[in-house]
Amino acid sequence: MSRVGPLIRYLPWASTLPLGALGYVVSPWISLLALALFGLGVQDILQPHHAVRRNYPLTGRLRYALESIRPEIRQYFIESDDDKLPFSRHQRAMVYARSKEQNDKRGFGTIKDFYQQDAQWLAHSMRPVQTDPKNLRVWVGGTDCKQPYSMSVFNISAMSFGSLSANAIQALNKGAAKGGFAHDTGEGSMSKYHRQHGGDLVWQIASGYFGCRTADGRFDPQRFEEQAQDPQVKLIEIKISQGAKPGHGGMLPAAKVSAEIAQARGVPMGADCISPASHSAFTTPIELMAFIAQLRELSKGKPIGLKMCIGQVREWFAVVKAMLETNTTPDFIVIDGAEGGTGAAPIEFADHMGMPMRDGLRLVHNTLVGAGLRAQVRLGASGKILSAFDIARCVALGADWCNSARGFMFAIGCIQSRSCHTDACPTGVATQDPVRQRALVVPDKAERVFRYHANTIHMLSEMMGAAGLSHPSQITADLLMTRDTNNQAVPFSSKETTLEQGALLGNPEDLQHLPEPFASHWLAADASRFGVVERLA
Repeated sequence: MSRVGPLIRYLPWASTLPLGALGYVVSPWISLLALALFGLGVQDILQPHHAVRRNYPLTGRLRYALESIRPEIRQYFIESDDDKLPFSRHQRAMVYARSKEQNDKRGFGTIKDFYQQDAQWLAHSMRPVQTDPKNLRVWVGGTDCKQPYSMSVFNISAMSFGSLSANAIQALNKGAAKGGFAHDTGEGSMSKYHRQHGGDLVWQIASGYFGCRTADGRFDPQRFEEQAQDPQVKLIEIKISQGAKPGHGGMLPAAKVSAEIAQARGVPMGADCISPASHSAFTTPIELMAFIAQLRELSKGKPIGLKMCIGQVREWFAVVKAMLETNTTPDFIVIDGAEGGTGAAPIEFADHMGMPMRDGLRLVHNTLVGAGLRAQVRLGASGKILSAFDIARCVALGADWCNSARGFMFAIGCIQSRSCHTDACPTGVATQDPVRQRALVVPDKAERVFRYHANTIHMLSEMMGAAGLSHPSQITADLLMTRDTNNQAVPFSSKETTLEQGALLGNPEDLQHLPEPFASHWLAADASRFGVVERLA
């Protein structure tokens, strides 16, 4: 605010007294309102917390009022169609249109500049084919798996009951059941709302072991075995880290641990619900492989996988070496990225921790190829995936399927208010407030979930058909076009590291000639330990 004299800055507040006196002639209500405003001004002057309100009674409150609706002002009046904060108006409109079965076409050409260096597109064929959307699935389950699962190439990513409302969970699962795709429970385990409509579930096991824990928070094999027998559970996912806050634990305060949340997670009411930063069931990569084998046995052979955001490259290499040494592999790995965002996270973690998803995906794919394990392990990708092109791009970089969290949140009504962590979600998606979540009508929103998935899959099949492809596995980095440093159009494969099959299994002398980071970190990785190597003095 501008620097003005003390009399002028107090004038709006002081004017409420004569307004109260004069207003009584017209209506006592005007007088009461003026006196109430005068009282608020007195409160502003006396309160110790906000300097602006002390110096500018009444008018200083406008600063905080406008700040509270700043996201809405930006979204509706300032943001351009292509500003990604974190998703653009254009992206959100696409999801809304597809979920509501509205026209999602665009006239008069693209607004994108294809001559910018970050431009990307899929190369089409001179002989297109008709691709059946029903074929856009992939089998998940390696040689040790007894209950493989046919996975859609587009599924609901991990979001827990507790972070999402009961109505949101029901709508997602009911839509998944109708559309025949998978719904990841998130680390909060399986609630009654996940089970109510019978949709296929990916049961996520995180460091808190919710749904399969002992009283002191450790892994309970017996409880896990009971839960894993549920026919809704198609895959089991060990969460190592997530993109929003990799390496960071969490706590649900006791006040938010309702009876329903306590029942789903297997924790007592009235106590803080702790998610430790790391697992207690394993401390080394080799122990992680033993844990995978244990879960596979207890679940009677269901697919067991990992979810992780790549951090220290050497630790990821250590995990792969553990696979080779123990002859045990996960059935799948889901790569999350730093751009992931449904979990509330400290700003430093959200902005400065974790490898972006596409970089992590390419690294994991190349490592498994180089180690001769890629055929045994399926790869999922999760991080800002909304459209058919997003899916195609991830598949080109090495993924077998994709998950979306915020895309399906948009489908059930999310308006990107970015208030998920406040329990004040305006659309009832990310809140436990029973009044707010009533706004989310389950049958209507479930239908939107179904339509968003179906229309996205349909568009992916059309894109693939235009490229002359019949299955997502045929989408390669050679078909994904981009621009090099000279602004020339080139296949993505020409810009990225690509390892040959078994390249990491050669002699140590040969490994020194591999591209980075393999040359620096593969030999130094140790299957018996996590963590960095201590520096020498």
